Order: sequence, then C-alpha cells, then structure tokens
Amino acid sequence: MKKKVFGVLLLMETLFLFISALIALCYNEGDLLPFVYSALAAFAVGAALFFPNRHEKGNLNRKDCYIIISGVWIVFSIFGMIPLLLYGTVDNLTDAFFESMSGFTTTGASVLNNIDEQPHGILFWRSITQWLGGLGIMLFSIALLPSFNRNNKQLFSTESMAMSINKLRPKTQETARGILFTYLVLTIICATFYWVGPMSCFDAICHAMTTLGTGGFSTHQASIAFFNSAYIEYICALFMIFSGVNFSLYFLASTGKWDAFSKNEEFKWYMVATLILVVLIFSLFIVNPNHTTSMEMPKTLEEKFRTALFHVASIFSSSGFQSRFCDYDSWGYAFWIPTIFMMVCGACTGSSSGGFKMIRIMICMKNVRNELLLYIHPNAILPVKLSKHVVGFEVVMRTLAFLFIFTALILIGTMLLTFCGLSFDTALGSCISAISNTGPGFGATGPTLNYAEINVVAKWILSFLMLIGRLEIYTILLIFNPHFWNDK
Repeated sequence: MKKKVFGVLLLMETLFLFISALIALCYNEGDLLPFVYSALAAFAVGAALFFPNRHEKGNLNRKDCYIIISGVWIVFSIFGMIPLLLYGTVDNLTDAFFESMSGFTTTGASVLNNIDEQPHGILFWRSITQWLGGLGIMLFSIALLPSFNRNNKQLFSTESMAMSINKLRPKTQETARGILFTYLVLTIICATFYWVGPMSCFDAICHAMTTLGTGGFSTHQASIAFFNSAYIEYICALFMIFSGVNFSLYFLASTGKWDAFSKNEEFKWYMVATLILVVLIFSLFIVNPNHTTSMEMPKTLEEKFRTALFHVASIFSSSGFQSRFCDYDSWGYAFWIPTIFMMVCGACTGSSSGGFKMIRIMICMKNVRNELLLYIHPNAILPVKLSKHVVGFEVVMRTLAFLFIFTALILIGTMLLTFCGLSFDTALGSCISAISNTGPGFGATGPTLNYAEINVVAKWILSFLMLIGRLEIYTILLIFNPHFWNDK
C-alpha cells in the first residue's frame, strides 16, 4: 500500500512539473527540456510504484503514515531539484537539494545569487514548490486525488497532527477540498492586488503563491525591494499577516460563520501580538534614530511605520520577504530580541507559517499562570482553557515536551553549525530560521545575504532542520526511535 501512495504522490508532482514545462515553453528560454526530463523521471518512478499496486487495498497503520509523510517531502525535494541541476541553476547536488528542500518546506533560504538571470520556468517552479508546501503535500493529494480512500483521514491527521485543523465537513476529502479552495481563492485575490500595482502578471502570480505559502521566494534577487513601491509593501505585509491565520477560519467565514474569528482565541492572540510588535518596532525606530549604518534607512514616520509593519509581517508569518529598508541585521541589538521571538513563535496553527505556533505559546503561558496560582491556592482546580474549551492534561504535557525538544534542537543545531565554522550569531540565526522555516537569519545569512557561502556540511544540517521544522518535529524524530521499528 505504501508503494501505491508514493506512486500517486509522484504522479501529482509530475503534473506540476509539466505545468512548469508549459511556462518554459511559453517563454522559450532554454529550460523546457530540463522540466520535460524531470517530469518524465518523476512519472516513470511514480508509474512503476502505482500501476503494479493500483488494485491493492487496505488500511495504513500509524507507522506507515509516518514513513509516508516523512518520505514524501524528501522524495519531492529530490525530484524537485532535478530541473535546477539540468538547467544549471546550481552546479552541485548539495545546493540543488538545499534549494528544493527550502522551497517545499517554505523556508525560503536560498543559495542563488543570480535570481534575476533565471528563466521564467525555473522561477515559476521555485514559487509553486512553496505554494504546494505551504498547505501541505498530503493535503493537496487528498483534495485532488481519490486514490487514498479509507486512508486519507489517517494521512491527513498525521501530516496535520500539530496543525489542529478542525474538521469542516463530514468527510476528510471534503475538508481538504474546502481548505484548498480557500487557499486558491486567497492566492488569486493576492495576485490581483499585486497585478494592480507595478508587478507584471508573471511576478504577481509567483509572489502571490510564495506569499500565501509564507515561503518568501521572489522572482528577483532584491525580493520585494526590487519594485520600490510602498503599495506593494503594504499589500505584501497585509497578505503575509492574513497567511498566518488558520485557513479553516476563512473557509468557515465563506459559509457565513463570521463569528469563527471572534470565537477563536488563537486568532485574537495572534492579531494582538502583531499589533504590539508593530508598535514596538516602530517605537524603536523613533527612540533610536541612528539604529543603522546602512545608507538605505527609513527616514519619515510613514517609512518607519511601513518598515515596522512589513518586518513584523514577514518574520512573524515566517515568510522572509525583504523590503527596501528591512536589513534588520544592521539595525542594532535592540531589534534582535523581538525578531528572534517572532522567528521562534510563528503564527497560527492551520496556517502555512512555521515556528512554535501561537497556540503552543498560549498553552505554555496559561499553564505557567496556573502553576503560580497553585502556590497561592494549592487545592484549586485550574485547567488550561482555549476558546472556552478545556485543554486536556496530556495535550499540555505534549506541548511542554515539544517546547523542550524545540529548544534542544536549536541548541544542538547551533552547536553543530559552529563546529562547521560559522560564527555564533550566524549559526544561531540560521538554525532558528531553518527550524522555524523563516528564511533569513543573522550574520552571514542575514536579510541582505544568503546561504551560498556556508559550507556543504552546514547546508545538509540546515536541510534536515528545515524538514524537521516543517513536519513539526515529532513526525521526523519518531522514525529515529528504535521502538518505532519494533513490530511488537
């Protein structure tokens, strides 16, 4: 059954590779054959796995689901890197895999220094990898393909086990289709707003996909700063904030249930936190006007507010886009703490953003509050509540365990990267950025630089951290547990 599922997923990737091939055909820039060969390779392997096993039926157990979910992101990244190698976008396996993994995990960390020179097909493929990865490869598959039958609920819950997407329809496939439809509509709306501004139709579509996917890949080396437009920066900032919201809330609102927003406590915390952080960054610009040595710095109040809004939206949603003034690495240490907090925290569950997620922050903070109150009232019963619903003790414990593992991975990752020769600030920023799927880090991997100059071992470590972060740790770490492979 696992072979059948992998085959179906590869056939789906083939479809998107052929779409990119059509873009390459339209622009006739030399990347058509790389996409055709890549699509044929994916089709050949997918067909070899699917057709001999197409009549196979049965339920997947939990172990099978973890193997499939972990494996499919690696397999997609492997086939996704083939066009980059064949065309010559990158000239080695490490950079190709890093770029592809960064795309599918919506991290947005890039090794390319010549993005403006890339053909339209390659640029479109980079964007579509982030659009696919933003919502989740398995969710796309369940929504578009009927082949999973009884196994779609198990696969969906495994990939989305930490996302807490409420079931919107009686059937899992209907739920997936509802979320996908919402995602598609928001992407079209975003692209339309971009197109109204100074973006071309192609740029608008590509940036809309990477905005809704909170990936941050751009069709230009300078990112959003290329357009030098206040309008584009405001639109991008707003849609990055929108992309940090649980997509199921948008779907519920489209069915007339607008109170879903007001009833969702995580959404309210996210919006309040965004507002506070924008005010904080804006205030730091005001009280510390000599915050940067860069010649490009916000001068007027409007520029400072726009930069603060864009910076918060970009980092908090884990998008990683860069505007004209967003060289936060040179703003000074006062800006580093809120920036690191936003990287680590991330936005809402059920969104395309990365990070620890707001709902876990809420659970931890409420649990700390209850623990303090128990010192005053030792006999009190103080459950953790979210949106007026009691959170089970096992969920609280799982969240605290997740916090410990998340922190431990950052410390271990930072230590390993320093062993690879990276400075401490570069190692810490890169590690947090990778595991939170944010993109830009600090130091040598800061917002105005990229990951091209770091060594091979560091790139493989960061690729692994990107995958762990996208699948929210447990899915990947479980397969390294010896008990996981014990049939008993």
